[in-house]
Amino acid sequence: MKRRDFVGLSGLAAGALFLPSLPSFGGSLVDPARLLEPGTDVAMKKRLADAGLNAAKAAGASYADVRIGRYLNQGIFTREKQVQNIASTESYGVGIRVIANGTWGFASTNNVTEAGIAKAAQLAVQIAKANSKVQKEKVQLAPQKGYGEVSWKAPIQQNAFEVPIKDKVDLLLGVNAKALDMGVSFINSVLFQVNEQKYFASTDGSYIDQDIHRIWPTFGVTAIDRASGKFRSRQAMSSPVGMGYEYLTPKASEKMAGPAGSDIIGYRNSYDMLEDVALAAKQVKQKLTCKSVTPGKYDLVLDPGHLGLTIHESVGHPLELDRVLGYEANFAGTSFATLEWKAKGLPYGSKVVNIVADKVTPGTLGAVGYDDEGVKTRRWDLIKDGQLVDYEKIRDQAHVVGQDHSDGCCYSQSWQDVQFQRMPNVSLQPGKDKLSVDELVSKVDKGIYIAGNGSFSIDQQRFNFQFGGQVFYAIEKGKITEMLEDVAYQANTQEFWNSCAGSCDESDFRYFGAFNDGKGQPSQSSAVSHGSSTTRFNGVNVINTARKIG
Repeated sequence: MKRRDFVGLSGLAAGALFLPSLPSFGGSLVDPARLLEPGTDVAMKKRLADAGLNAAKAAGASYADVRIGRYLNQGIFTREKQVQNIASTESYGVGIRVIANGTWGFASTNNVTEAGIAKAAQLAVQIAKANSKVQKEKVQLAPQKGYGEVSWKAPIQQNAFEVPIKDKVDLLLGVNAKALDMGVSFINSVLFQVNEQKYFASTDGSYIDQDIHRIWPTFGVTAIDRASGKFRSRQAMSSPVGMGYEYLTPKASEKMAGPAGSDIIGYRNSYDMLEDVALAAKQVKQKLTCKSVTPGKYDLVLDPGHLGLTIHESVGHPLELDRVLGYEANFAGTSFATLEWKAKGLPYGSKVVNIVADKVTPGTLGAVGYDDEGVKTRRWDLIKDGQLVDYEKIRDQAHVVGQDHSDGCCYSQSWQDVQFQRMPNVSLQPGKDKLSVDELVSKVDKGIYIAGNGSFSIDQQRFNFQFGGQVFYAIEKGKITEMLEDVAYQANTQEFWNSCAGSCDESDFRYFGAFNDGKGQPSQSSAVSHGSSTTRFNGVNVINTARKIG
């Protein structure tokens, strides 16, 4: 998917006004029934892949991999009492990556025949050989065994594409009606569904067939005070997940209450969209009249649905090894956490900060069996007891940090884009001692509880930042006292994570999701989850976003 295709479908513009960033939809518009038709069978995929591998080797490649991808998307967009758009898309083709003369080459084609794939493979080798004339160092790949013929499927219970569109529309319009009945001025609701059918083959001897699903129900509500013209919005507390339509079946056991007095409900492995929109309608009207925050130093209690974005920007991105090495600088720059910085042994965070990366947790956006260069996925430590211990890396980067293995976090958004290093799931581990949200809040004398993610800004070294949220509550002497507005906090990455005073236990742990994380030039989008429990940070600088100079 190219950036120029970003939300390139009619009817999306108005809906985007009150919603978070929308994911890219690629491919051609198709009848929804097409999304349920079977793709190419595995035996044929192997023959097609072998045609590419053999052609690449014959043309002089020392290594080659072939990715055959079928990418299916559906988006349903509504506003108030209307359906704005229903779009189903399909994209199908082949990407071939090779090493020749010690240099990468890549080509792709939508001519999915043995002849078409062989021609693309030959072109990839030609490109590699041309690139080698200016290549200073040869590509060094970490060793990777072949897995033979294997498969992996996301453990979904209900394929979202099998649910009648009418049922999905009825859900969204029901959500809208609930909000309107409760007095909001505007509401948009959307349901995104994705299925990636991916086949990978390489000269290492792997033939890997994978079936990956993602879903994201979301909305944005807005209330307007007609007398003053003031307006406030609140977005859904849902998270995009690597699940099927079962995510939209509410389960009481998967609801996580915020601290007493906050009127917040978080969701784990199921989502109650009607319940959430009712709370949103109530809270968005309260935001019109609540107190504006007094700037100063506060202890922050951050809900997982908020903290996930802070993890994403201040840990996930700066520990991507290509940013660390200066190879990648798009979308907010490189990284302060260089190899030289790591060698100094400076603390990334306090001793209670333990952050892990993984591509294996079921139901998360990053979960797959194998990455896009045939590496079996895994879990590993990034920060342990506050110290940076590792980065996120792929096969051609491992040797730079003296390692002999990839972390399995190579990804491409489509068959027509080359795969490169992408962020895995990155999560703050829960506290080891039993601690509820109410108990955590009870120890705060002067603080603010923040739920939901809002606007943010971070500098070109992923160091200095500012984050907002959706809903804010004052904490005084261990209790939630009132709703606040106009809250944002500022810090630098090292200062912020060293102010971490502890997290609730595993019973509060849940995931935030980024459905369309951008990176690269030309840009690509990926999906990734970030887990945490509700967590306290001491003495963080809070500003009032409504204050004006003069």
